[in-house]
Amino acid sequence: MASTYTLAPDTIVAAFHALSDPLRVKVLELLRDQELCVCDLCDALGVSQSKLSFHLKTLKEAGLVRSRQEGRWIYYSLNLPQFVVLEQYLSEFRRFSPILPARSCQEPS
Repeated sequence: MASTYTLAPDTIVAAFHALSDPLRVKVLELLRDQELCVCDLCDALGVSQSKLSFHLKTLKEAGLVRSRQEGRWIYYSLNLPQFVVLEQYLSEFRRFSPILPARSCQEPS
């Protein structure tokens, strides 16, 4: 059975790239419970604002977090619809990809 998934591959690649860094995963875990400003994230992670900004940019470009400005502060939160997209993408491997035994390889004649 063929997959019915139609999401652009770049979106999936960007999300998995964003998830490949331990610091970015920690940011996402912190944002699970509540929206946080950059200063709170820096304090919780023990990193500089410039280092965190690089990682937040990657997460934002992947669509995993969103930001909003309030006065001079920027607050970050999870972009839950993008996590649903990733969950659906991964679930299609289970639903539409039967695991078949490999065909026997033939030696070239």
